[in-house]
Amino acid sequence: MYYGIHGKFTATPNNGPALLGILLEAAEGLRQNPDCLIYLVSVQPDDPDAVWVSEVWVSQAAHQASLDDQATRELIAQARPLIAGISERVELHTKGGKGL
Repeated sequence: MYYGIHGKFTATPNNGPALLGILLEAAEGLRQNPDCLIYLVSVQPDDPDAVWVSEVWVSQAAHQASLDDQATRELIAQARPLIAGISERVELHTKGGKGL
């Protein structure tokens, strides 16, 4: 069973593009992590400050371990001041599909 997360980050006013850039940089860094199977970053067309992230990992432990990476911690530190809130976050037990 895979571990998935899907959630919405709401940036502070007018910081959606900056937050998007940080999350896309995180996605690029995860290309080298074999435990991260999917990391998608999307924007919401009717809300420029809403950024959605969909992740699939080989396990919850692998996801948790990724948060200890120095580069990841630095990106999180950059993103935190830009985040007004995280909503609609859900953890999933991903069973399969295209891309897995």
